[in-house]
Amino acid sequence: MRPKEIGVIGFDGVIGSHLTGPADAFSAAVLEDGFGGRIPCYTVRTIGLTRQAFVAESGMVFHPQESIMTAPPLDTIIVAGGSGVRRPNISEPLSEWLLSRAYETRRIGSICTGIYALAPTGLLDGREVASHWRCASHLQQRYPTLGVAHKRRLVKDGPFYTAAGLS
Repeated sequence: MRPKEIGVIGFDGVIGSHLTGPADAFSAAVLEDGFGGRIPCYTVRTIGLTRQAFVAESGMVFHPQESIMTAPPLDTIIVAGGSGVRRPNISEPLSEWLLSRAYETRRIGSICTGIYALAPTGLLDGREVASHWRCASHLQQRYPTLGVAHKRRLVKDGPFYTAAGLS
């Protein structure tokens, strides 16, 4: 069995736990091989807009393994949240990349404000989505074609998973 490729997307101003939480969860998924060994189900890659290090809101520094230009085909893409994703120099290239990858990727998810990179693509139009309650009304105003479920923590609609927060 070959592990499925997971890409967690980070950028300057990301919430660090939105990268590390999903990475830890996917990395923990293993199968026992019957001989005392473990077979990983997923390979997790940190992907940045470039290969340059980026700084989380907390000040932690992350070094991406890939850039959006060098990332391999992925089974799953997870867009982390954070204040940086609302900056056009981050959200615009990220949205374009997500749109270019959407039809070859099995599932795409966003955590909290990570939806601000996914919503402009139009891929969520007419779909139900979750986001943090603090940005739910702004999200609904900015993207009126989304069905913002502000009281739900996690929404799956087709191949898209949106979460109000990490927990």
